[in-house]
Amino acid sequence: MSEILAVLIQCAALVAIYMTVWFVLAILRKDNSIADIAWGLGFVLVAGVTLARGAGPSARSVLASSFVFIWGMRLALHILLRNRKRGEDPRYAAWRTKWGRWFVVRSYLQVFLLQGLFLLAISYSVILINTSVSASLHPLGLLDLAGTVVWVVGFLFEAVGDAQLSRFRRDPGSRGKIINTGLWRYTRHPNYFGESLMWWGILLLALSLPYGWTAFVSPFLITFLLVRVSGIPMLEKKYAGNAEFQAYARRTSAFVPWFPRK
Repeated sequence: MSEILAVLIQCAALVAIYMTVWFVLAILRKDNSIADIAWGLGFVLVAGVTLARGAGPSARSVLASSFVFIWGMRLALHILLRNRKRGEDPRYAAWRTKWGRWFVVRSYLQVFLLQGLFLLAISYSVILINTSVSASLHPLGLLDLAGTVVWVVGFLFEAVGDAQLSRFRRDPGSRGKIINTGLWRYTRHPNYFGESLMWWGILLLALSLPYGWTAFVSPFLITFLLVRVSGIPMLEKKYAGNAEFQAYARRTSAFVPWFPRK
């Protein structure tokens, strides 16, 4: 366990430097929205570094790191393409006005470093897998198969949900309307559900290892953030008073997919 703690400290320093670089870019561009691109790529960085410096690649560490790479790169690319020519995200633009002369300091602490802290904590499961000297001593089994299935389902929910929403927004006839078709018919946030589910899948990969139970922090934290903090609450706040969305919300599950209520 001491080896994992040492790696966590090293990763904390790496993430702090990484997020500082993105903060400087945000100041130069006058656009804090790039923090959302940095999010997915940060996980790729941590997974890649810990895999390279770990106890030696194993089937489990390569599998877990590949999952993080695929997820992080797809998410970063999706956000990059989505935000092209859109300017700063309204959430960050509102903070720019609200924080006034403290904007630079609060941006660094509350947007970039805080996000880096969450990134590090959520990455813990893949750090554990990549660092464990026992990873190669525990062959892949049923838990790993279950974790792979769970991760694939989560990835499909996020990727397909994002694709359906992008297609909906490109349709001129959808302007001002709320998407309620495809996966969005069964959950108001299929992309968030999918993102959470992928980390529960990676947890299953870690459970065969010593101290694998400590990896619960990764899926628990990402799920909590999405459901209670920066995901659903922040996104749905802007729909307060929107009659169409309120009707949609009454019949559609907020997170876990389920059949629409009548």
